[in-house]
Amino acid sequence: MWKLDPLLLRLSGGRIGSGLMLPTALLETRGARTGRPRRNGVIYFHDGERVTIIASKLGMPEHPAWFHNLRAHPDVKLGGRPFHAEVIDQESERARLWELADRIFPAYADYRERAARAERVIPIVQLRPR
Repeated sequence: MWKLDPLLLRLSGGRIGSGLMLPTALLETRGARTGRPRRNGVIYFHDGERVTIIASKLGMPEHPAWFHNLRAHPDVKLGGRPFHAEVIDQESERARLWELADRIFPAYADYRERAARAERVIPIVQLRPR
């Protein structure tokens, strides 16, 4: 279903996604190599004025492509609004954000375990309004 999200979110103006009751939005990045626009549906939550997204990819061994894109080009759009992306590396801040994320989507705990078995640390990204 997640592959349909960009299309559903774009066609519905961000009102309909496959996230059911989860807050989802269309993340627009620029391709790391090509610079071309790329769109992906993501789950997000607010932390003050910042928006947090988790690069979980279901806990798979590799990061999602959108994560590589925003590392290369940190100016992104979420739901059509401009943001600057920052990867959170500080462990105490990551722990705080994981607590919030788990309240929004409890399956993140399973994704962390799956990623850890593949020796991957799931990135947490915060978006600051531009």
